[in-house]
Amino acid sequence: MSAPSSKIGEAFGQLQPSCRTTAAHALTVVRDGVITGEGPTTKGRIHFSRALDADDAAWCARILTATAVEHQPVSRAEAEALFEISDAAAERSDDGRFDDLLAKAVAHHAASESGLPVPPRTVALSPDTDIASWAPAHAANIDTKVLEWIATQMRGKRRINHALAAMVATLVGAAALPLAQLPGVLDMTMM
Repeated sequence: MSAPSSKIGEAFGQLQPSCRTTAAHALTVVRDGVITGEGPTTKGRIHFSRALDADDAAWCARILTATAVEHQPVSRAEAEALFEISDAAAERSDDGRFDDLLAKAVAHHAASESGLPVPPRTVALSPDTDIASWAPAHAANIDTKVLEWIATQMRGKRRINHALAAMVATLVGAAALPLAQLPGVLDMTMM
């Protein structure tokens, strides 16, 4: 094993979740690495602060699909940690993998919180799985408090997650999407 590979293995051992709470904590460690460019998730590689790269997205995917949490729905704390990572990253070089993961994790959380069945995380969060193959197709199936939480998370963000916006548009309908984005538009006009 090369030095960087052993460092990654060592770091993953430290971040290996045993439950959804420790998975959420591990995601905050990734967030801190994105913010500072330092920490266990950046060891052995060049990483700039406020940058999210393919390795960061892979860290998030490994944490979210770890064996201990694979068959549990994504928790609100995990989803919020992902939103924090997204907010922290001013630069992206992950080819959209993180945005895809965020949208799928939020849909997984929303569906489970609404009492709907969700597939295992390894299926639902896979880049090879189309979100439309398992996520709810209509807002009637989603708890309105969950939809409000998603809207709150998306409001006023400087970066729009197109995969998440598409998922919200599917849930609440294309006619409601401009209303969901209106607060962001208002924020920009105030600048």
